[in-house]
Amino acid sequence: MKLKLFFFLFILFFININAQNYIFGKAISEDNAEIPDVTVINIRTDERVVTNRDGHFMISGRAGDELRFIKTGYERGNKKITGDNIGLPVNITLIRAATLIAEVEIKKGITGDLKADAKNLSPPRKVQKLKSDLGKYMAQRSDPRVLGARPGEFVQPVTKGVFSFGRIKNKWDDIDFMNYLQTALGDKFFEDLKIDKPQIEHFILYIFRTGFERKTILKYSYCSEADLNRFKNAVLNRISSYRTS
Repeated sequence: MKLKLFFFLFILFFININAQNYIFGKAISEDNAEIPDVTVINIRTDERVVTNRDGHFMISGRAGDELRFIKTGYERGNKKITGDNIGLPVNITLIRAATLIAEVEIKKGITGDLKADAKNLSPPRKVQKLKSDLGKYMAQRSDPRVLGARPGEFVQPVTKGVFSFGRIKNKWDDIDFMNYLQTALGDKFFEDLKIDKPQIEHFILYIFRTGFERKTILKYSYCSEADLNRFKNAVLNRISSYRTS
């Protein structure tokens, strides 16, 4: 009997350790503005999503994972997921990348003095030689070791497939729809179901993940009264399985 109890507890502990969570967060700029279309990558699973127009994202992960944030015009950002922040919003501030200003060359005007004008308009021989040597150097092929990844640096694998960067064409994502449902139904709806407020988002996500059809809703960012009633029916049909799970 003790052996069976020990085995059962071990299984529960193993499931809990390997449980997959969903990580929510937001990407903002230095001036506290939301940044859309930031690619968020879970380095462990190589799963990637794109932030919505409000800078929000949702990606599967667990404690110990590292998220990488990539956006053209911004420096890359990284966030380590720990046991302390796995249940909290993972927000990150992206720094704008420095841009180089094109060099402006100021030439002297023609004076009419042939020697002076020839000296001003023609670069010195040392400059000409330096430009020639630089052109030859730039024309040479680089050693592959120079372009190789540094130790510990993440490199995107090259494959023949096409990665999915999220449903960019949709006007809504799951987070937008989740916020709409909470506003439309109100906290009282979930209180009557005995769903605690901190668990509301997790419960709605459970309904989504167990087969609730929402493609049209996300595509047009419109939830009709029939869709809302359909969600209520899904809640009533799955509340028991949610509690037992």
